[in-house]
Amino acid sequence: MDKGFDVSERLLGMTSVRHKIISSNLANSDTPGYKAREVKFSSFFEDEKLKMESTNALHFKSGQPVSKGDMTVAEDTPNWGDKNNVELDVEVAKMTENALLNQAAGKLISSKIRLYKSAMKRGQ
Repeated sequence: MDKGFDVSERLLGMTSVRHKIISSNLANSDTPGYKAREVKFSSFFEDEKLKMESTNALHFKSGQPVSKGDMTVAEDTPNWGDKNNVELDVEVAKMTENALLNQAAGKLISSKIRLYKSAMKRGQ
C-alpha cells in the first residue's frame, strides 16, 4: 500500500487517541488529585523509521527513529490547591492543535484518493 496512506492512517489513529486523553483531562479538571495525561506525538509510530523517498538531492533527509507511543502524566505543571494540575487553557489549545492535525490527515487521504481516481480514469 502507499506510504502516504500508512502515515495518514497512523496520524488519524494517533489524533483519535490523543483526543480521548485530552477529553478525559478536560472532564476531570475539577477532580481533586487528578493529574493531566498526555501522549507524545513523536513517540507514537511503534519503533519504526519513517522513510521518505528522495527523488531530488535538495529534498530533506529522513530516517530518524520514532519510538513506541507512550502516555505520560504531566508532572511539570503546577498543582492547584486540590492537587489537580489540569490547566483548561492548555488542554483547549492541545485539543485545537489535535483537531487541525486530524483534519490535515483526512485531507491527505482525500487527495490521495482523488489522485488514484484520476489515474484510473486516464488508464481506461
